Amino acid sequence: MIAVLPKKGHLLVAEPSTLGDVSFNRSVVFLAEHNTEGSVGFIMNKPLSYTIEDLVPEIEASFIVYNGGPVEQDNLYFIHNTPKLIPNSVEIADGIFWGGDFEITKNLINEGKLTKNNIRFFLGYSGWNANQLEQELKENAWLVVENGLKSKILSKSAQHFWKEKIMEQGGDYVLFSNAPSDPMLN
Repeated sequence: MIAVLPKKGHLLVAEPSTLGDVSFNRSVVFLAEHNTEGSVGFIMNKPLSYTIEDLVPEIEASFIVYNGGPVEQDNLYFIHNTPKLIPNSVEIADGIFWGGDFEITKNLINEGKLTKNNIRFFLGYSGWNANQLEQELKENAWLVVENGLKSKILSKSAQHFWKEKIMEQGGDYVLFSNAPSDPMLN
């Protein structure tokens, strides 16, 4: 039974049982869209070895780029908490916005008006077709939790994010939080 129904702005926390899943093992996904047609989200805790400057040389900033998910990994996406500065962005929830005018965004970063605490960039996204996420929830692949960090999630360190979210669930999850990411290393 699904404890919390998913909706825009919620977090999907990968169950410890997703160990064999290369894309989602120990992932925390921020849901940017969820409706009857499907779901879209971004993995918040999988930093890549790239900075935004590596991918967009006109941007003079070393903001880390994250692996947003396995879909369209050759496309760059961003979420932010500055809708008054970035026109044409779409509110997801709790003061977090998706996309907007990229030219203005580049300029704002170069002018120092956007920091890494205001914006997060992703290569790719996580996507589910209609009813696919619900099926994965029935199969206990994900925990759905509210985003208690609100817009501060953008400044949240990725390093222990999954472990913290799993530990918040209590019970047996506390044991899983300390298990090695690869059980073969145990």
